[in-house]
Amino acid sequence: MGYLHKMKHFVGGRIIKTGIAVFITALICEALEWPAMFAVIAAIVTIEPSAADSIKKAIVRFPASGIGALYAILFYMSFGDNPLTYTLVALATIITCHKLRLDAGILVATLTGVAMITTVHDHYLSSFLIRLGTTFTGLTVSTLVNLLVLKPNYTPAISEKIKILLKETGELMETSGAELVKGKHDAKPKQARQTLHKIVRDVERIEDLCRYQREELKYHRFKRKDLRLFYYENKKLKILTQLTYHVGNLMFIPSHKRIADPEKGAIILATVRSMNEILKDERHTVSEAHQRLIDRLFEEFSEKALSPSETDYHHLTTETVIFYELVAIHDLLEELEKTACIALKKEKALEIS
Repeated sequence: MGYLHKMKHFVGGRIIKTGIAVFITALICEALEWPAMFAVIAAIVTIEPSAADSIKKAIVRFPASGIGALYAILFYMSFGDNPLTYTLVALATIITCHKLRLDAGILVATLTGVAMITTVHDHYLSSFLIRLGTTFTGLTVSTLVNLLVLKPNYTPAISEKIKILLKETGELMETSGAELVKGKHDAKPKQARQTLHKIVRDVERIEDLCRYQREELKYHRFKRKDLRLFYYENKKLKILTQLTYHVGNLMFIPSHKRIADPEKGAIILATVRSMNEILKDERHTVSEAHQRLIDRLFEEFSEKALSPSETDYHHLTTETVIFYELVAIHDLLEELEKTACIALKKEKALEIS
């Protein structure tokens, strides 16, 4: 197992598990004198990011493969081995699986059906049963390999990706704040939007990893330290998601509506820079200097923010929007600091115990 873990860092756990599943499946088919091709196809497509996904999809793929095999026999009996048979088997399998809500099994079912046409010959019932047997073997072996070999732990990857995205979000926030104050683009608007969209996509990918990890918790035991780390990374991910909303709101304020007052502009610049530093800091410490900036922000903006706009048809002035977005981000930073502090205390407590 130690050798497998070393290989995992080189080629990836999923690739290793696929190779193991294919090898074991082929060995079983060879021992039973079954054609290995269909079993190997099923084994390859059944390795999923989590054991739970493999089990769920295997349950769907087995009956779907049976449908593909059945259509292969029926259309071969009617039309023989010709292009029309391949077309009808593929279409009928796809339509039937979709109607029966077996979408996760459409690929393996269609591959099984069309590949089986050349091997049917005259022994229809035995061909059908062997195809079911080989598919069942591939699905079962892959599911067991995914469940028992190289238990996946996505938490370290989640933690590292969140750390990177917090830094990227802070830099984007500082750039957007500077643009509003200076009235010019330090970065091209298109580039800034692309950065925001990239961050949002990366957040969605991390959410997928969190889902995989939650599913793995149902089938594997993890150390308390890993469980606590996963719990706190989930909390940080929720905060990161909210941060992207508020930074996006700042970014899409029209650049021509800049802050004309130099003193207020200086406060905004200092605030977004300080916020960026907090996001870069591993402990996300909200310093007294930053708190003083927030107090100045309240002094300069809160009265104006509560006054309705007299020169614009919008109910919220640019100052109002900026004030509330920065205050909302500050609240999230305080929550982030609290989460990081609790996580550190718990980690130290576990080391002592």
